[in-house]
Amino acid sequence: MAIATPATIKKWKKIKESKQLSRAQREGWYEKIIEKGNGVTFAVSFILATTIDKDGINPSIRSAIARGLKKLSPDPKDSRVLLDGGLKAPDEFINQETIIRGDAKETIIAIASVVAKVERDRLMIRMHKKYPEYGFDRHVGYGTAGHMCAIKKHGLTPLHRKSYCKNLR
Repeated sequence: MAIATPATIKKWKKIKESKQLSRAQREGWYEKIIEKGNGVTFAVSFILATTIDKDGINPSIRSAIARGLKKLSPDPKDSRVLLDGGLKAPDEFINQETIIRGDAKETIIAIASVVAKVERDRLMIRMHKKYPEYGFDRHVGYGTAGHMCAIKKHGLTPLHRKSYCKNLR
């Protein structure tokens, strides 16, 4: 989640969605985004794999969105909330819009996608220290062939969603 005024957004027009950027480019943008006084405020919420397995992916995503908005505390009646894909903010945010491929179309969504990707990658790199045999520092949790082999060899960690990996066990 990220918040910025329309005037602030203009200076970020060159940013691209996180998937179009290399890790180094994402890190460079991230450092600019987190600088004080740049006009962007953001919040990141992670959901545990066990919660996703218990509650389901969609309720978990809705919970993360609600937590992120709560951290940012915008006025639900005076805020415009732009969301990527099929996401939805809590109902009290009356001025919300879901945009398919929003991270490629809206600067603020691209900013949020960069922040989320860098924060998640950094989390996975920290988790590599705890679970080095999985190679999280290389694939950062994505379903690469190497990651799948590690799961087959070593089993699941608490980081893995059992519901997603059910065919690998």
